[in-house]
Amino acid sequence: MGELGLADTNGILALPWVRPDRTSAGLGWDRVYVSRQRERPYRAEFGAARSHQLILHLDGPVTVRRGVGTSREQSRRMPAGGLFLQPSHAELSVELGGELDTVHVYVDDDAVQEAAGEPVRLAEELGSHDPLLEQLVLGLDGVVRDWEPAARTYADQLGSLVAAQLVRHHRAGHVPEAEPARGLSDRQFARVRDLMAERLAEPVPLADLAALAGLSVSQFSRRFKARTGLPPHRYLLRLRVEQAGLLLRTGDDPIAEIAVRCGFSHQEHLTRVLRAQLGTTPAAVRRAG
Repeated sequence: MGELGLADTNGILALPWVRPDRTSAGLGWDRVYVSRQRERPYRAEFGAARSHQLILHLDGPVTVRRGVGTSREQSRRMPAGGLFLQPSHAELSVELGGELDTVHVYVDDDAVQEAAGEPVRLAEELGSHDPLLEQLVLGLDGVVRDWEPAARTYADQLGSLVAAQLVRHHRAGHVPEAEPARGLSDRQFARVRDLMAERLAEPVPLADLAALAGLSVSQFSRRFKARTGLPPHRYLLRLRVEQAGLLLRTGDDPIAEIAVRCGFSHQEHLTRVLRAQLGTTPAAVRRAG
């Protein structure tokens, strides 16, 4: 599957006056596309897309109408934090009544169907509130803003969580009970951990780890956390920190070289993580040797 991009969205971001502050274009994300921008008032119709469109309002209130001119027309005065959800494969008629800062997240339908484990259809929503989904959207925007290749696994994890949350709480029809948590087997975990250790210096897509375990991305994420108590990106970061600490204590290679070898973008990135995780710095670890 190729990178999800502007061509996979329903067209709002292609309006001539929309100039995003930042997007995930060029980062290689194949499940989600993220864009943050200032929008102006408009009224337009858009064709169906293969992605589900999730819009988080960052300010407001502002009036939004959907289904304009149809028997299903809705209008809502939406405050900051309000969510707009447009399912995939459905045409959209919408009117925005004022200027607005937004974050758009487009989620590939394959990711949603995989998270559901069965055919599922998402609901049309206007002005709904979901604190977890809001934080996930802001998290994805933050990853784009502060992008580092080592964050690829984290970005995949956030995208997987968005798809799972959409399935659990924003599907058309009833919400099924969550399946009981079951961890990875010893063999699955060993293979995944070995791959993480081998590729510490590289971005590790969540899909690669899931494929190694013979699971979907959503199944893998749940079972990995059930096994380790940590989501995959946090466990990978711990491995990187442990290896960096070992190299700092036992060798004399430059700190910048160790940082890159252990999957950090640069020496400052390693320093920032060590301060957050251990309350120390690479130089202090080396001196304590």
